[in-house]
Amino acid sequence: MSLSEATGMSTDFPEMRAVIAGGSSGIGFESARKLASLGTRSFALMSFNQVRLEAARDRLLTEYPDASVSAIQFDAMDPESVQTAIDKAASELGAIDTLIASISAPKFKPELLFRTPITDIPEMLLAQAVGPMLLSRAALDHMREQKSGSIITIASDAAKAATPGETVLGGAMAAIVMFTRSLALEAKRDGIRANSVTPSLLTGTPTTDRALSDGFSKKLFEKAAQLANLGVASAEDQAEIVAFLAGPASERITGQAISANGGISAF
Repeated sequence: MSLSEATGMSTDFPEMRAVIAGGSSGIGFESARKLASLGTRSFALMSFNQVRLEAARDRLLTEYPDASVSAIQFDAMDPESVQTAIDKAASELGAIDTLIASISAPKFKPELLFRTPITDIPEMLLAQAVGPMLLSRAALDHMREQKSGSIITIASDAAKAATPGETVLGGAMAAIVMFTRSLALEAKRDGIRANSVTPSLLTGTPTTDRALSDGFSKKLFEKAAQLANLGVASAEDQAEIVAFLAGPASERITGQAISANGGISAF
């Protein structure tokens, strides 16, 4: 593609239409808050839990009363539900400039493989990896039609570093990252960028709270915290990266997996 044929100039924040799956808490909600602070006013928050979803919408509107915020309940494991939700978001917003897929599998936390029931492995992989893939596919047609868009999937550093206790979950995270990188190469000709954010231990999220409650995952993350000499990262830290990847300052960046982990590891 020549410079004269280049497409996909990124939308500036005030004009951005942002769809945030997993937008009721954690990185998803903090990403909405960050984008709103930069001027974005058109949002569709998506989540499975209707009560938490509506609470997140109300909280965002309290902080930014001039915003337009849709709350769309969906099931990230159901292709039809995902497609319907994305189509609804596109219809209500008029377009999808940014998709943020921040889906977690709350049922599972890090555990050594020999302690992991073999019957849990298929569900662990599917529950963690499939959601971002379905969401990306559902949004792709809308973005291809407008010849622009930014897809941001949330995975974790377990995608990059072999970690005891994250054998299966790490495999799922690696699947998300490789899916996103391959999507970036496919979609670039349509002006669409795709990147991953790969946090490690985070402060103040429901997923971290569960992991630190007991068992092997508690020991794993407590050890990780000791390595974060720059400070344990927060959901707000990840939202800074998400906003960068969504906005015009990153319009030449695609196919990357970016970590902000306080120094726990380096890749």
